Amino acid sequence: MGAEQLPLAGMPQRLYTCTPSRLNSWLDCPRRYRMTYLDRPSPPKGPPWAHNSLGSSVHNALAAWWRLPRAERTPETAGRLLVRGWLTEGFRDAEQSARYRERAREMVERYVARLDPDDEPVGVERTVAARTDRIAVSGRIDRLDDRGSELVVVDYKTGRHVLTADDARGSLALALYALAASRVLRRPCRRVELHHLPSGEVAVWEHTDESLGRHLRRAEQIAAEAAAADEAYRTRLKDAVPRPRPGEGGAAVRHEPFDEHFPPRPGNLCSWCDFLKHCPEGQQAATPKEPWAALPDA
Repeated sequence: MGAEQLPLAGMPQRLYTCTPSRLNSWLDCPRRYRMTYLDRPSPPKGPPWAHNSLGSSVHNALAAWWRLPRAERTPETAGRLLVRGWLTEGFRDAEQSARYRERAREMVERYVARLDPDDEPVGVERTVAARTDRIAVSGRIDRLDDRGSELVVVDYKTGRHVLTADDARGSLALALYALAASRVLRRPCRRVELHHLPSGEVAVWEHTDESLGRHLRRAEQIAAEAAAADEAYRTRLKDAVPRPRPGEGGAAVRHEPFDEHFPPRPGNLCSWCDFLKHCPEGQQAATPKEPWAALPDA
């Protein structure tokens, strides 16, 4: 037999190890997926996004608030945690950063004022994982609540768009988190919630075993496509001839040998892609956005 080994009959299938983000990245654009997860070194990204800095700052402050002793869990403390951990990347200038820091501080204090500090979550930034005979999926839940006999997945959102029950229902990530939490903690977990801090709205969906099963089968289908492309990448990488990226002194970007398996999906989302400058099709489909363009009042 040659260097390329054929799988033996009856051997177990290799599990595809993934996160919900990896699966969604494949759905959005296989080329971006390849640049993110397979190309080494990964092509240089564009500038950081201000809305990501805002979102991370809020998430970090809320996680730190729940880890405080009970007596210190006040709205004012949450605001101080936000200010102390504020991330400045992506903002136009110091004035814009300071303005959004104040808005985020008020947002966090308003949200925390509605919480019961005695209602201890089961987990904060809790990592959960689950395996099937096809995938090994893991992810980190913003907050996992204990509500009566069931667990509830809570996901914080800070974007400018108010979310609906349809967003909660259709979220592959939330469904996989619920499945994984149920398996890890051996308790029912069907309710998922999107907490939109700018508006104070909460989008809720109550899954059934059937709807969670549909999401899991969808995840396995996505994983099967991505795994096949991954294997093709590994097989063909040694034979691929890289071509230089314009203006990068001979560094290579791999397109043609892999586009059969990692085709671009140009569209409006290309404006927000970290790798837009490396993708001619994306550049034709969308205009680059300023790093602060997705801030709530932009």
